This record gives sequence, structure tokens and C-alpha cells, in this order.
Amino acid sequence: MINILLFASLQEKLGVSRLNVEIETITVKELKHRLKDKYNLLEIDHAMVAVNEEYASEEETIHSGDTVAFIPPVSGG
Repeated sequence: MINILLFASLQEKLGVSRLNVEIETITVKELKHRLKDKYNLLEIDHAMVAVNEEYASEEETIHSGDTVAFIPPVSGG
């Protein structure tokens, strides 16, 4: 199981801050695509991604037991 943390607008859109996905291995890019399709999270393409508290590229492989955080850009002043 992969643990997913959602922040800011992603959390607001889904109404939850955490999701769990039953997958053994997947790339960041594939996970983004899956979440976009399942939850209509189009803004996930612009989010920074961290795997186990380290920023990750789209090609990084995520394994069962990992925690993935999606952090969308924020604005303010």
C-alpha cells in the first residue's frame, strides 16, 4: 500500500488529506495519471512531489510502504 498526502487545493478538492492506494510499485508519473483519472485532479500536474520526505522526479519509482506527498503551488502576498 502506498500512502498519499494531499495539501492545499488538492486536499480541499477531495475533502481529505490522505489516501491509500493498493499498489506494489508505480512511477510518480503513473500515480499522477491514476489520481487525475480517478479523482479528476487536473491540478496535480503542477504539484511538487516528495517520496518519503525527499523531492522526486516523474520517473522515480514508488514502492509499497512509501509515503508520497503532493504539494501544489500556493500564491499569496
